[in-house]
Amino acid sequence: MAVSGTVDAHVHLMPQRLMAAIRDSLARDAGWTFDHPTEREAMETALRSAGVERYFALPYAHEEGMADDLNEWVLREAADSEMAVPFATVHGDDDVVAVVRKAFEAGARGLKFQCPVQECGPADPRLEPAFDLAAEYDRPILFHAGTAPMFQDSPHVGADQFAEFVESYPDVRACAAHMGTYEVTEFLEFTRRHDQVFLDTTMALSPRSADVLGFDPATIPDEALTSLSRSVMFGSDFPNLPYPYAEERRGLLDRDLSESTYRDVFRRTAERFLGERD
Repeated sequence: MAVSGTVDAHVHLMPQRLMAAIRDSLARDAGWTFDHPTEREAMETALRSAGVERYFALPYAHEEGMADDLNEWVLREAADSEMAVPFATVHGDDDVVAVVRKAFEAGARGLKFQCPVQECGPADPRLEPAFDLAAEYDRPILFHAGTAPMFQDSPHVGADQFAEFVESYPDVRACAAHMGTYEVTEFLEFTRRHDQVFLDTTMALSPRSADVLGFDPATIPDEALTSLSRSVMFGSDFPNLPYPYAEERRGLLDRDLSESTYRDVFRRTAERFLGERD
């Protein structure tokens, strides 16, 4: 079933060599396998066939010195796309101000941090200049801030670190990917208390979530999605999704949610996160 007008708020668009390295790491550490294409045009064909109208193109830099070139690459790809909403990234050991300001001036719509992999998170003082620039340019930030699927021992993630960011930067819209798994209760509470906090559904609400993420989506009740729909947006992790794309949507579509809730989750909340609507 296609969901027309969908915005997928969690898609990774990166050069082929980097994407291959990421997939090798996920295959080794999580045992995942992948069938989805990684070249932009093929990715967009697959997304378009699923009813996706736009997607957040998310890079992340796992080491110092690569973010600037990576951001430029994503922005070039997005310039040739009618679907890609380009985000940028930066590493904590980079010249953070220079990298982030350059990316924002070139058109990056937000920042992405894969906190445990980049080893810098929402409470890392090295990233404070990036957070300040996000506030200055009114750009949102998407964090992999939770401990799933294998980062329970990482010092760069967790509800406590995300809470520190939220309290310090009340004017910056911030999303915790994967519904904040495995600390979903705490992250849902953040969205109740703070209008600038968002969650994406990536791999947390699929029928396959228990198998690949070790998380039971039934622990998130329909009531929570309905009452917080203005703060919850659909995401998939495409193309690094270890099961068919339709399975990512099915966990939401099989729920008994209102039409208004679905409009929020599949489109309007992402637009709000981008600053395109109130």
